[in-house]
Amino acid sequence: MIVLFTDFGVRDPYIGQVKARLAEHAPGQQVVDLLHEAPDFNPHAGAHLLAAFAPGFPPGSVFLAVVDPGVGTPRSAVVVLARGRWFVGPDNGLLSIVAARHSDTRLWRIHWQPETLSATFHGRDLFAPIAADIARGEFPVAKLTQTDKLDVEFDAGDLARVIYIDHYGNAWTGIRGVPKNARVSAADVSFRHSDSFGFIGKGEGFWFLNSVGLLELAVNRGSAATAFGLTVGDPVRVQRLN
Repeated sequence: MIVLFTDFGVRDPYIGQVKARLAEHAPGQQVVDLLHEAPDFNPHAGAHLLAAFAPGFPPGSVFLAVVDPGVGTPRSAVVVLARGRWFVGPDNGLLSIVAARHSDTRLWRIHWQPETLSATFHGRDLFAPIAADIARGEFPVAKLTQTDKLDVEFDAGDLARVIYIDHYGNAWTGIRGVPKNARVSAADVSFRHSDSFGFIGKGEGFWFLNSVGLLELAVNRGSAATAFGLTVGDPVRVQRLN
């Protein structure tokens, strides 16, 4: 399958244009809309989200990942193979976390350019055809050059910040593996732990490990972002007691 991960949003025509290009080059391939509301212009937050989502998809999946504020500049375009999953996108750090967290990672730069390449829409014109080639099982060796290192590499450890606000107002962080007795705080507020929403009262704030293993701040039947003024980039403090 081809998995789409972007900051394009769903109100605009961009996703439809990308899907049309995929249908042209990889007809019949399943296309999954994973996320189109990744934090705008923020490859760092996107990199941690992408790394958390990837294990939920089967090996052989091809992730077309585009959070690309440097589109049209000399920044490179790359293909990453990590733990049997493919990732196609800009070399701006977006693919660096998933690449760094696996020992079997292989990297290629995309040196090919299509006849028509919009300076502002590499997702459609450059990344989509390469992702389609891979999804069809026709690795585009003539379009790629193997490399040993990405140009931009973020720290592959946890990111102790809010990296995503979902439509409920829940604040996802880039922090993994937090024990239940940890002390968690953000925006000068201490959050208690709960395994899920129904164990605490309506309107109460809490933290939990979400379905992809990231620490999340929430309010039962409310918005943590509104209640506590949380935004993407806000620091989150975790004190582990053992």
